[in-house]
Amino acid sequence: MNDFALHDEKSAPEASRPLLEKSIKDFGMVPNLHAVMADSPELLEGYQKLHQLFLASSFDADEKTVVWQTINVEHGCHYCVPAHTAIAKQMGVSDEISEALRNESPLPSDKLEALRRFTLEVVRTRGNPSEDQVLRFYDAGYSKQNVLEVVLGLAQKVMSNYTNHLADTPVDEPFKRFDWKKA
Repeated sequence: MNDFALHDEKSAPEASRPLLEKSIKDFGMVPNLHAVMADSPELLEGYQKLHQLFLASSFDADEKTVVWQTINVEHGCHYCVPAHTAIAKQMGVSDEISEALRNESPLPSDKLEALRRFTLEVVRTRGNPSEDQVLRFYDAGYSKQNVLEVVLGLAQKVMSNYTNHLADTPVDEPFKRFDWKKA
């Protein structure tokens, strides 16, 4: 059931218009995800704010990509996996990392693999990872701050992944070359 509109800065509810203008400023376009979210100015604003906060986290570009894509792949998000593949390229993340995440194959470093395993544990246990999993995460070189930043990334991705499932958001043209389906 996809009866969600793809709004632009003219058709969106009044409160969403400045948010869509921010999307154009940040991305050079209104991504279809934002166009769908515009029906709820609160959702779009919350998503944009969480995105900015996660970008400001202590994770580097590779680690941000691991958190985002691990969640996107686990949730089977047809929109966010291609979008974040393009974003990873823009952030300078290697194709090796992106392909490993998309294909659920081992990452090129033990530390990144520990981040992926911990993120999956948080998603799959709904925030109740085992004590051993948390200790393994710390042993890999991560901190309590990083535990909480995974939660921040998850909050952002739940907003986008669930919206895309509900709206069957069409993948934007610039992301189509990174099309993906869960194996």
